[in-house]
Amino acid sequence: MASWRLEAIGTAWQVDTVQPLAADVVAEVLDRIERFDRSWSRFREDSVVSDIARGPGEFVMPDEADALLTFYGELADLSDGAVNPLVGRTLADLGYDADYSLVVSSAPAAVPPWSSVAWRAPNLTTTEPVLIDVGAAGKGLLVDLVAAVIRRDVDAVTVNASGDLLHAGAEPLRVALEHPADPTRAIGVALLESGLALCASATNRRAWGDGLHHVLDARTGRPTDDVVATWVVAGSCMLADGLATAHFLTDPAALVGRFRHEFVRMHADGRVEWSPDFPGEMFT
Repeated sequence: MASWRLEAIGTAWQVDTVQPLAADVVAEVLDRIERFDRSWSRFREDSVVSDIARGPGEFVMPDEADALLTFYGELADLSDGAVNPLVGRTLADLGYDADYSLVVSSAPAAVPPWSSVAWRAPNLTTTEPVLIDVGAAGKGLLVDLVAAVIRRDVDAVTVNASGDLLHAGAEPLRVALEHPADPTRAIGVALLESGLALCASATNRRAWGDGLHHVLDARTGRPTDDVVATWVVAGSCMLADGLATAHFLTDPAALVGRFRHEFVRMHADGRVEWSPDFPGEMFT
């Protein structure tokens, strides 16, 4: 087994294959990551997202935007506006900004509704400066894109981007579901068959103050406080990633009724709920 470890989009990645990847495949993966980051990062001044934040207008978005922004639109509808990629300015005002200041401004901005922008591929049209944050589903989409590049050269690969994981291989992969309050414990195990993705999210992963973390309810502009961790298994990493965020903010029945997936979610009081066909076992 060969493992390639790298830092990308601000987090640690690991790519596992039977044999080391060819140099041209590595170069193509790095180029794909750079192009994605140059489009979607709110932490770099030369990105498309930063251009959109500087003023209103019509912006030509990259090819992957159709899948990503259409998915966000569906999540916004299902969550009554709680899931919304326009949370970037509010996150920055709460301290999760480009400088990682972790200092809350005196008046964090309200989140504009997703309906305030017009999306018709490939153009996004805005009437005011908005700061897009695709953290809810963007990393998962990038895992899908990276895996697609690699699978043109090898059949079996596991891509793990710090909790966003896609597996392709002859044998299923066992993945522990880490307890959000104790990384030495697991609340269960997922059994990931080939072609499936598992994404996990927890409010303690990006937390920086009393009650402040990265999972915002766009309706209130405040971090959620009921659900503290989620895990989703789905047929793509983008889908699993976005739904892992949506399960903090939305009735599971609405999400299960629209998207094929399995889930686990843990509440602040320790209660754990999961879908009947979640692949694996729970210890609690």
